[in-house]
Amino acid sequence: MQEPHANPHHAKRWLILFVIAIAQLMVVLDATVVNIALPSAQEALAFSNDQRQWVITAYALAFGSLLLLGGRIGDLFGRKRTFVIGLAGFAGASALGGLAQSFEVLVAARALQGVFGALLAPAALSVLTTTFIDPQERAKAFGVFGAVAVGGAAIGLILGGVLTEYLNWRWCLYVNLAFAAPAALAAMALLHNEVPEHRSRIDIPGTITASTGLFAIVYGLANAETHSWTDPVTVGMLVAGVALLSGFVLIQRRSRNPLLPLRVVLDRDRGGSFLAMALSGAGVFGVFLFLTYYMQQTLGFSPIKTGLAFLPMTFSIIVSATSASTKLLPRIGPRPLIGGGMMIAAAGMLTLTTVGVDTSYAGHVLPGIMIIGAGLGLVFSSAMATATFGVQASDAGVASAMVNTMQQIGGSIGTALLSTLAATAVSSDLASAAGRPDPSLVAHAAVHGYTTAFWWAAGIFAVGAMVCAALLSPRSRAAGLAAAAEPALAHG
Repeated sequence: MQEPHANPHHAKRWLILFVIAIAQLMVVLDATVVNIALPSAQEALAFSNDQRQWVITAYALAFGSLLLLGGRIGDLFGRKRTFVIGLAGFAGASALGGLAQSFEVLVAARALQGVFGALLAPAALSVLTTTFIDPQERAKAFGVFGAVAVGGAAIGLILGGVLTEYLNWRWCLYVNLAFAAPAALAAMALLHNEVPEHRSRIDIPGTITASTGLFAIVYGLANAETHSWTDPVTVGMLVAGVALLSGFVLIQRRSRNPLLPLRVVLDRDRGGSFLAMALSGAGVFGVFLFLTYYMQQTLGFSPIKTGLAFLPMTFSIIVSATSASTKLLPRIGPRPLIGGGMMIAAAGMLTLTTVGVDTSYAGHVLPGIMIIGAGLGLVFSSAMATATFGVQASDAGVASAMVNTMQQIGGSIGTALLSTLAATAVSSDLASAAGRPDPSLVAHAAVHGYTTAFWWAAGIFAVGAMVCAALLSPRSRAAGLAAAAEPALAHG
């Protein structure tokens, strides 16, 4: 069994957690910061509404398709080196985007952010995985990390609103330098670059099929959101993505040096945790995407006020993730926390289905987001910890990459699916009122679209709760995994 002092990061583990949390916060808030800045950037660089989506999609495509490769690079060449390069590259790409004088340069900078984010995100999580081996401390660390992973999006809304309103949209990209520079310097001082003695080769066929397959899936889902599910490009990309990922699995079964060793995903608890990340990612977009529209367009909130309105949810996530999961996860295992957390989130979503044109934030939105936050805090902190629990140290990077990949793919599916369902509901409502272009009818139709999305998101969480509870181990095996965690990390 590995003694705490044998871990070179043990003595500075809480400082390391702080650095990792800063890096994770930068990656997470970047999406919502840029969303808030997008209208101003569009006006400044004079690009069309059809082009606008590429500022968001370019990042998602690069990030989602390269995560597995980024995770394996960290395993092979050292997590410190990968983490610092990811931070430096992300900062450089952000500076390039802030300086952009054309739409093309801005999109290229966003794609570069995605590339370096794919190095940074799994490296951060795998450093956390190999640094915290005591079950109670590990639960606390993953509670903090989970809270940052979910709550960072709300912080991004506030920061984006402040920077756009009081400075300009370019500062929504420049702000990443304020996170990346001190985090990189601290990482260089605190971390040890541990490289495996026998470094295997990178699985080229696996890398190509995984990256192109994930690219096709994310592109197809983005196209479904802007065009339709029956659009030939959507269908073609999704079919190609499924075929390529099926080929990837076959390659992994036969490869001597697989990009994603199947032992990582076939474990019952890790598989259930990966699925929980995907389904929760799909459902949570119903909160941020449609509530943002509801508060700004129906309630008349400013971008800054909208961001502040999400703060109670962030607080709820932090309390849930750092308190409940810290005390309960080492004792009862992930099954009741993930399943119960999803049911709590589903109940919060059902609360949001009661919003209307004339309802208030305090009476209808606030209770819903507080309940959802409590549920998400349980799910994300427990799933992240369990997905990387007991994994061999040599696989920590790729296991961490799978956590991010599943959340990214789930979020893309959720965005496309819920946007389509909401748009269909709005069109149906307006069609029944044809010939009567009353502004109040348009407002009611928009709210009907939002509540339709909330109903479906509640369904996603409820189904997810049942499926994940069926997959995850009962308490007895979870206790066994906890006892086995240190040897697995020591001899990985």
